[in-house]
Amino acid sequence: MTPAHVELTRTKPPMAAASAASSSLAELVEQAKVAVAEPSEPEGPLYEARHKIYPQRVKGTFRRIKWTVLIVTLGIYYLLPFVRWDRGPGAPDQAVLVDLAGRRLYFFFIEIWPQEVYYLAGLLIIAAMTLFLMNAVAGRLWCGYLCPQTVWTDVFQAIERWTEGDRREHLRRDQGPWTLERVGRAAAKHFLWLMVAWWTGGAWVLYFADAPTLVKDLATFQAPVVAYAWIGILTFTTYALAGHMREQVCLYMCPWPRIQASLTDEYALNVTYRYDRGEPRGSVKKNAALCARGEPAGDCVECLQCVNVCPTGIDIRDGASLGCIQCGLCIDACDTVMAKIGGPPRLIAYDTDVNLKRRQAGEKARFRLVRARTLLYAGVIVAVAGVMLYTLVTRSDAGLNVNHDRNPIFVRLSDGGVRNAYTVRILNKSLHPRRFMLTAEGLADGFVEVVGDASAWSGYPVVEVGPDQTRELRVLVTSYEHLQPAASVPLTFYIAETVTRRHTSTADFFRGP
Repeated sequence: MTPAHVELTRTKPPMAAASAASSSLAELVEQAKVAVAEPSEPEGPLYEARHKIYPQRVKGTFRRIKWTVLIVTLGIYYLLPFVRWDRGPGAPDQAVLVDLAGRRLYFFFIEIWPQEVYYLAGLLIIAAMTLFLMNAVAGRLWCGYLCPQTVWTDVFQAIERWTEGDRREHLRRDQGPWTLERVGRAAAKHFLWLMVAWWTGGAWVLYFADAPTLVKDLATFQAPVVAYAWIGILTFTTYALAGHMREQVCLYMCPWPRIQASLTDEYALNVTYRYDRGEPRGSVKKNAALCARGEPAGDCVECLQCVNVCPTGIDIRDGASLGCIQCGLCIDACDTVMAKIGGPPRLIAYDTDVNLKRRQAGEKARFRLVRARTLLYAGVIVAVAGVMLYTLVTRSDAGLNVNHDRNPIFVRLSDGGVRNAYTVRILNKSLHPRRFMLTAEGLADGFVEVVGDASAWSGYPVVEVGPDQTRELRVLVTSYEHLQPAASVPLTFYIAETVTRRHTSTADFFRGP
């Protein structure tokens, strides 16, 4: 038998091959029909369900810093409305007050008026640049120490540990049945949470009215309905965000972690697991055995204390994470473990990506806090603050606005003089009545006259403006000097207070025939 004959006998007949191909094609078509008719269920949920986090109590340098910041910031927030500041008769004596009815913002000796909204813009710029500067120096310092969500969450967690116990005790109690003791502990916890949330909302509304008076009105149910409404809203949001949502706010609701990632660089200090020193990981005994054999062993002993104390439940050893708020509690936990096993501290520390690579290359660590971006942010802060301070120091507590009549622009008098008419508005920004002398400069023989009731002082009209009021005047300016045809002479109007002689001016023009 020839090789060709043997090959032919080993291959399928053409009809059999065609039949097999047709059968396979039919099966594929049938499977496609079933897939279209009955769509398959997704393999998993579209989002990850929340896993409750039980942060463990920790002691150390960064925990003390956080407690200090918490006490200072909450002390200022809760007590500042009750601080008094004497501004004279007729003025509110609350140091910090947003007076919506009086259209004023008081901050100790500073008084901001509605037309000075640009100060708010300046404060927002300074706040943004400060946030950027903090990020450029040491990552998410704001998130770890100053963010209201972090501060109130710390308070709520402290209450939870006091009522429910620390991590292990709380876990064991949550995994067990509901007993009378567990119900009592949970009720105490939620009651204290609601009290903190209620006082948080109550303190907020005290910034918008006289604090002692509003507290009395709230207690006697005589306060405005809007005050009770805002207290209710802020009580609910504080209770929900700090008591129940916690790390969910940082992971899913807050935009700053996503913005921050685009603003940082390799020289920014961040809470970092120094893997060049910690790897390979292992237990204390395992690492000791590796060292005895002369094999490499890291300092990390897999105690998981850095994970247990993390308020967002992440593992810092996995590298940079959206959930890391840079609070430094994992540093305290790791240092405590290192002290117990006799290892050097700061296996987890504030460090830079550059230094990790430098140490691996055998080079000395180097920190560059002063660099182009930090200088830029600091420069913008200083510049904006300087402009705001200058305008605040040199501003006037009176305002002057002049509008020239359009029809007619001028009037020729029978005695040969030329008269222009103006609408003048004088603003008294103080809280007591004041008298202003009105003058105009620019014409050699110009004569200023106020239509209506106006007294005179040194030959010039004097008008009185009530406290925090604007007075509108009809003012006539007459000139007898020879003017060029179609002349437009620059004219400056002045108002000067008759007591202090402080003046305010604005420019306009005098038109001739």
